[in-house]
Amino acid sequence: MSRRRRASHGPPTSHRRDLPTEPVPTSLGTARLVREPGAPHLVTLLLDQAESSYLDLADPTHLEFEYMQQMEVVLDAARPAGRVRALHLGGAACALARAVDARRPRSTQLAVELDEVLAGLVREWFDLPRSPRLRIRTGDARAVTESLREGSWEVVVRDVFDRAEVPRHVRTLEAAAAVHRVLVPGGLYLVNLTHRPPLADARVEVATLQTVFRDVVLVTDPAILNGRRYGNVVLAASDAPLPVDEIGRGVRRLPLPVRMLHGAELTRFRGTSVPERDPVGRPDRETTEARTS
Repeated sequence: MSRRRRASHGPPTSHRRDLPTEPVPTSLGTARLVREPGAPHLVTLLLDQAESSYLDLADPTHLEFEYMQQMEVVLDAARPAGRVRALHLGGAACALARAVDARRPRSTQLAVELDEVLAGLVREWFDLPRSPRLRIRTGDARAVTESLREGSWEVVVRDVFDRAEVPRHVRTLEAAAAVHRVLVPGGLYLVNLTHRPPLADARVEVATLQTVFRDVVLVTDPAILNGRRYGNVVLAASDAPLPVDEIGRGVRRLPLPVRMLHGAELTRFRGTSVPERDPVGRPDRETTEARTS
């Protein structure tokens, strides 16, 4: 997971809490917490040895992973400061939801986490907002989305992985349509996916979102887009025109280089790719998730 480093001046004493130093079993695997040497308020959650979440116990607004910084830029541009109703598909340590709560008081959020034990552990380990500010619901991301009321969320964030891959049943045309149904008119859908040459998965996801939503933007590191390294790609979709100029200004202020594709340039990137569809019959459900919040 790509990240930036920052200088740390140390947290208040109240943030130097006891956390487990050994691996802890969860419903679907093993969780381990790693604290930064000399800065114990900086904590990485590993799920089955993969970096999943990074939290600053002293500063809930801090987002370490590049793709979360990019999502925050898009969110701020598309939904100007103020409380939001946000649905997070993929929970882990709820880093993005925690930051949204700190920066946008009185927001109401729901995180969907497949691993029941992990959902309880992150509540125990971290000072997460309580209900109704942040609820954590155990379940499959697609199934929970389909159960929610139409037009009930202003923002939906998809950050669901099975190890390093996005499960097929959350990236199909039908899955995107389910998200579209639960969004308010002009609501924002933010998607995190991993990207490797020849960029096929990202092109298909663009095709899928362009079929369901009126406007789509892609944001990522230029080296990832050019196929020089593996990493995260952020897609943003809405039926309202996305404020691409403001998004562009925001990503240029980030610590590391960012490339944005929109309009004809994004359509050229998509090429001849077509949306992925559900298989005939009931779509497959997640069996495991490598959560990257």
